[in-house]
Amino acid sequence: MKSTILTFVFALFFIQIAMAQQSNEEQTLIKLSNDKWQWMSDKDVTKLDALFDAKSKFVHMSGTWKKDEELDIIKTGRIWYKKATVKDTAVEISGNTAVVWNRITLDAVVREQVAVTEFTVTEVYQKNGQDWKLLALTFSSVRDTHQIKH
Repeated sequence: MKSTILTFVFALFFIQIAMAQQSNEEQTLIKLSNDKWQWMSDKDVTKLDALFDAKSKFVHMSGTWKKDEELDIIKTGRIWYKKATVKDTAVEISGNTAVVWNRITLDAVVREQVAVTEFTVTEVYQKNGQDWKLLALTFSSVRDTHQIKH
């Protein structure tokens, strides 16, 4: 009987540790995603270059491109991500892969035109050693009432 209770207690302990680690990873990814929005606003292509995987892809309303073009678009201001107001975030982690969904209002300047757009943005990350690298970022235009299901 004692061994059964002891086994149960240890199992609960290890489950709590695993859940806490997952929660820490989720918080790390949320912070990284938020930092990314700020770096995009600041046109900090040095930090973005380190975050974006060499094979990363970006899907926008007007097209799809790879890392180098996304960095050039940000650097030159062809799209200026002035401010992303994050309204809701969800994170799911599976092994070394994570998906972050952000529901945002994006204030941007696109080809010298001011644009305020509601998006759900899907970001796919992969853990490489201790670092997370962004593999894909997709903007989906949505209504303001859209909700991310957790």
